[in-house]
Amino acid sequence: ALAKQARCYTTDDGYYDCSFEPLGGGSFETAAEGYPSFQIVIDTPGVAFGYGRYEEGGNFVALPGTFRRNADDGACWDNDETGVQICAW
Repeated sequence: ALAKQARCYTTDDGYYDCSFEPLGGGSFETAAEGYPSFQIVIDTPGVAFGYGRYEEGGNFVALPGTFRRNADDGACWDNDETGVQICAW
């Protein structure tokens, strides 16, 4: 799957232009120069694990808790435990 240009939002960084790469089964990865990369990896429908990479060439690290698909905007994933939201349109 090829990455496409997208608009990302994270609680920490706000809105920014990013690339969006589907990983299959609804999972995806976002990346942008100067911003962390994120992976949302589907566990069960509507529930996912999140991973972040905070330095170029670094490894993805597991984010605490689980993410749930936002009921109002399916492009957004919310973490009730940490208050983090990750979106990609």
